[in-house]
Amino acid sequence: MSESSGQRPFPTGFLDAWRGVRAVFRSERNFRIHTAIAVVVLMSGFLFRLSALEWVSVIFACGLVFAAEIMNTAVEYLADAVHPEMDPGIRRAKDAAAGAVLMASVAAAAVGAIVFLPKLWEWLSKS
Repeated sequence: MSESSGQRPFPTGFLDAWRGVRAVFRSERNFRIHTAIAVVVLMSGFLFRLSALEWVSVIFACGLVFAAEIMNTAVEYLADAVHPEMDPGIRRAKDAAAGAVLMASVAAAAVGAIVFLPKLWEWLSKS
């Protein structure tokens, strides 16, 4: 099988994937915003001493948002390469991919509220 069919050595594929993450980070403002929010959330997790289950929930939610944002960017890159001019079908595909990011972000915000609001409330009531 050829390299293009997915039979490349593991390190090569891993490095390609990281190159893709870096490219999205450099080119997409929303990905950088999600990254900044994730850093604040992770720092807050240490501050509030999250339980193992809370960490799993928060990390999974962050990972879901990152994955959705990267897939959205991939759809946009591919759509623009295949059909650069305006097209209703391409527009629907891009909107659907952006909707996936929105849904992942809303779910992550809900996880954040469930995990952090009680801890924040307790911390504020002690002050």
